[in-house]
Amino acid sequence: MKAAFLTATGAPEAIQYGDVPDPQIGGDQVLIRTHAMSVNPIDTYVRSGVVAMDLPWPYFPGCDAAGVVEAIGANVKRFAVGDRVWTTNQGLLGRQGTFAEKIAVDEKWVFGLPDAVSFEDAAACALVGITAHLGLFREAQLQPGETVLVIGGSGGVGSMVVQMAAASGARVIATAGSDEKAEKVRGFGAEEVILYKTQSIAEQVRQFSERGVNVVWETRREPDFATAVDVMAERGRMVLMAGRDAQPPFPVGPFYVKECSLHGFVMFKATPFEMRAAAEELSRMMTTGKVKANIGASFTLADAAQAHALQESATLGQSDRLCGKIVVKSNPEP
Repeated sequence: MKAAFLTATGAPEAIQYGDVPDPQIGGDQVLIRTHAMSVNPIDTYVRSGVVAMDLPWPYFPGCDAAGVVEAIGANVKRFAVGDRVWTTNQGLLGRQGTFAEKIAVDEKWVFGLPDAVSFEDAAACALVGITAHLGLFREAQLQPGETVLVIGGSGGVGSMVVQMAAASGARVIATAGSDEKAEKVRGFGAEEVILYKTQSIAEQVRQFSERGVNVVWETRREPDFATAVDVMAERGRMVLMAGRDAQPPFPVGPFYVKECSLHGFVMFKATPFEMRAAAEELSRMMTTGKVKANIGASFTLADAAQAHALQESATLGQSDRLCGKIVVKSNPEP
């Protein structure tokens, strides 16, 4: 089979493309012929070695994929050959990644894909959708009628948070870096969009909600705790899922006086039970159109290095070239 793979960590150019042996499945695994994958910031950190993990060699980068079941292990109960499926949480913690024409995945990380959802949309929504669901409902325990501020509403995770929050009956404020991105964010369900380059987030939030927001979702690598605590309502919750090396000052006094709470979480540490519950709800939301993929660029598997370079430029270089998720198509044989 063809795969995009690494023999050592490094820059995007370290990704090779070529022939590798087909994977052999274990008794608890599903063999998936992939149709589409996606790129996440964590993929670039693992590929570069910035986030050190035990990796199988050769290593296929990638957490997400969608495709069709080609074979199942003896112990697999939930799937049959021919089923449409999607997966996430691969390529991490010693697990092989997804950037290959065929992948062997433990059944506990595989989820059914409704016919109404395309492979590309499923791959684009996978990790970011589960991240949004866990953060909003497991961590922040968002309730209908509450107000959410999403910092970075046009990004991969941010666009999912905006859509899920709006679909659950919350009022959503989001930030964006341009008029074009602001229009997309409104399309996701945001009632108010703040152009953070020219507008004050705190002032705009106060105009929208005098009592403040109930949930702040921060996507930046350098969180602004002062502004977040300022705009939060009593018992507000702040969700953190980025900024691995950040150590910004924190306004302790205003934070505890308001009885606020801070929720840091890492999606790939969720249990299989937690992830499956979120995944099944995400599948339903995709089927009904409550959540739609935010695809900003598309590549073939042969161009995986270029896809990683684009993601890295957006994540580390703060480039405006990308608005949404990068999808990679494996172009499998019929």
